[in-house]
Amino acid sequence: MSRAFILLLDSFGIGGAPDAESFGDKGADTLGHIARECAQGKAEITGLRSGKLNLPNMEALGLGLAAKTSTGTLPSGFSGNIKPTAIFGAASETSNGKDTPSGHWEIAGVPVNFDWGYFPHTTPCFGEDLVASMVKQSQLPGILANCHASGTEIIAQFGEEHMQTGKPIVYTSADSVIQIAAHEDSFGLERLLDLCVKTRDLVDDLNIGRVIARPFTGTNASDFIRTGNRRDYSVLPPAPTLLDGVKAAGREMIAIGKIADIYAHQGPTQVIKASGHDALFEKTMEQIHNAPAGSLTFTNFVDFDSLYGHRRDVAGYAAALEDFDLKLPQLIDALKPGDLVILTADHGCDPTWPGTDHTRENIPVLAFGPNILSKDIGLRNSFADIGQSIAKHLNIPELNAGISFI
Repeated sequence: MSRAFILLLDSFGIGGAPDAESFGDKGADTLGHIARECAQGKAEITGLRSGKLNLPNMEALGLGLAAKTSTGTLPSGFSGNIKPTAIFGAASETSNGKDTPSGHWEIAGVPVNFDWGYFPHTTPCFGEDLVASMVKQSQLPGILANCHASGTEIIAQFGEEHMQTGKPIVYTSADSVIQIAAHEDSFGLERLLDLCVKTRDLVDDLNIGRVIARPFTGTNASDFIRTGNRRDYSVLPPAPTLLDGVKAAGREMIAIGKIADIYAHQGPTQVIKASGHDALFEKTMEQIHNAPAGSLTFTNFVDFDSLYGHRRDVAGYAAALEDFDLKLPQLIDALKPGDLVILTADHGCDPTWPGTDHTRENIPVLAFGPNILSKDIGLRNSFADIGQSIAKHLNIPELNAGISFI
């Protein structure tokens, strides 16, 4: 019986979303602009990387040609003479947002056709009633920040005051989200998670997609660091997803990293937590070796987004892509007959773009395995084609959205 694996490189957009202008993202291109900066010598890290973006294994799968499908041009340093070994193409999003749940849910066959709730670009950004309810329910002395912010910057700004006062750092972004940062020792991890659970209930009526716990450690602004104990508290998808279909068919649905959180723990039969790309790849390799027949394994490689995209770190993003590319051959060599791997993304986060938010982009679709024949699938009209293709490959009932390319 066949198996399937989704390797989601969080935020690895390849430009060219047809409706990018309506999101303020016309011209955004995560891969293309990283490749351009590398080719121009603007993404050097001494002892780690230099020169053009070097992704030979993903390029062999068809990444460069997928990007050309999206934007009309090859990324800098990519060849147009590659004969891809994978099914290759790009996909556009039909969901109304450019956020994590929208992208993931659409991949799994459930496009988001409603509008999320968002907080205004004001300071304070949270209403008095919401703040008062948070303070009362969780017996807080108050909150800090109450604004739109980058997570690392807001922790550096308010972390010491938070440790002195016990007030959590509460902020948002262009996504439909409340993020709550607190020190694991002085505030307590379990107390932070409990606060997020209670806040999740408070914002349901506001149609907020996620409440995210952002624990950190350290003693002052110079050494604060976010830990791997992040948790996302998402609303339930509005309809059954691919994950539910796999589970309903009596198969194993193995969620690695933050996947279970994104789907509000609806669908996974196994949840494997890991922090950092090395650990996430290691856990994925364990499932490549051991996942049972008929299973789906779904891994989110979040650092592309959280460490490099949002922080507008072009060189770091490039180095992380090159490191991931170096790991791919061992995964490919370990695949079994009947396996299908789909390498994709959920949105863009162009590190050359103004601000720190996601960018509305097409995503790569690279599908490969021992028995998968290469073909050009062009530009797909929905991320849901990915989920529908996996459903067909695993021989489970069709999803409500998407057209299979298998």
